[in-house]
Amino acid sequence: MSRRTSPGFTLLEVLIAMVILSVAVVGLIQTASQGLRLLKVSSDHQEAVALGDRLVRAVDSPVEGMDAGQEGQFSWERRVRVVAVPDELSPTGGPSPQLLALSVAVRWGNGRTVEVATLRTIQGTAATP
Repeated sequence: MSRRTSPGFTLLEVLIAMVILSVAVVGLIQTASQGLRLLKVSSDHQEAVALGDRLVRAVDSPVEGMDAGQEGQFSWERRVRVVAVPDELSPTGGPSPQLLALSVAVRWGNGRTVEVATLRTIQGTAATP
């Protein structure tokens, strides 16, 4: 007498399939979570750069010094330094330009920092003969 087997799955096959599916789902969830963390870090970095750029552009007087402040989660420090313009770059007539070295350091979170640095010329006073 021959015995026919049904074309169903055994309990072991079902358990192995569930384990494989579970590992795949956990991997996908971890990948999505890491993507969200990176998106937050990127967003914070972009905000810090925008703040630094805005603070650099706000300087319009040739006064050397340092100032600092807090804006939301960001703390910042701005340094302004007047740099001597070499004689060969100065115009022979008219007002002599002044050169400012500007830097802004923006800090937030767990020791994250962005620094924006630039040079800017501003129109100086009339040259004395």
